[in-house]
Amino acid sequence: MIVLVTGGNGQLGSDLVAAFRADGHEVIAATHADIEVSDPASVQSAMARWRPSILVNTAAFHHVDRCETEPMEAYRVNAVGALTVARGCRHSDALLIHLSTDYVFDGRKGTDYTEEDIPNPLSVYGCSKLAGEQAIRAVGGRWIVVRTSGLYGSHPCRAKGGLNFVQLMLKLGRERGEVKAVVEEITAPTYTLDLARQIVTLAAAEALGIFHAASHGSCSWHDYAIEIFRLAQMDVKVRPATSADFPSKAPRPAHSVLANARLAAAGLDQMRPWREALREYLQPANS
Repeated sequence: MIVLVTGGNGQLGSDLVAAFRADGHEVIAATHADIEVSDPASVQSAMARWRPSILVNTAAFHHVDRCETEPMEAYRVNAVGALTVARGCRHSDALLIHLSTDYVFDGRKGTDYTEEDIPNPLSVYGCSKLAGEQAIRAVGGRWIVVRTSGLYGSHPCRAKGGLNFVQLMLKLGRERGEVKAVVEEITAPTYTLDLARQIVTLAAAEALGIFHAASHGSCSWHDYAIEIFRLAQMDVKVRPATSADFPSKAPRPAHSVLANARLAAAGLDQMRPWREALREYLQPANS
């Protein structure tokens, strides 16, 4: 089976390519130079050239603050891009697996969000990603939308200057001996390797619709940083901060933890507790 991964050289895309190959699939790791997701001609050409049975769309404009100042670009990639690949997949009868985000929620529920909760994004990024979800629903065909949160992995995250939160904390900790991290925003840090394996399982089951797939448990960014340094065996002071200490153009949800309710109901939930996954990710630092 041929699997086409857009953004195949990205933080999540790279792990997806490896995970599908490990499962015995032929995988095309497409970059932006290979396919422009918002261009119907480019998508049609890619589908005709590679004839994938599955297209996994990780291509996104996910620099949250830049989305506020470049809303047209955010909607072009995150909404029009989703619409275009959905049409391409339906025309080719391919399964579309599209990545979305916890930022489609406003964080005001106070408890974890299930797939049944009604989205209400606070930012342009969240609105554009929700528009992409809605476009996919409207096109129809065979599709899976996977919402996730707080991604980190072994490959560079270009939207964040090449460093994910874990890498940034380690860098700042080595340079300064202390860091600040926000206490009032609660998330579920998710290892891209775990998410990639989960997506392969979803693809095999062809369980259609919207699924939440994030690590189990939750933490503030402050607690997350403390755990990073504990596991890395680094003596770094983590000072509590508020979001006001890190001025941003885009509001963030206060509690955007995703409950993997539909995965659990289908007996497909393979996601690990966030501390367990983080320990594996940091293992090279302890060896």
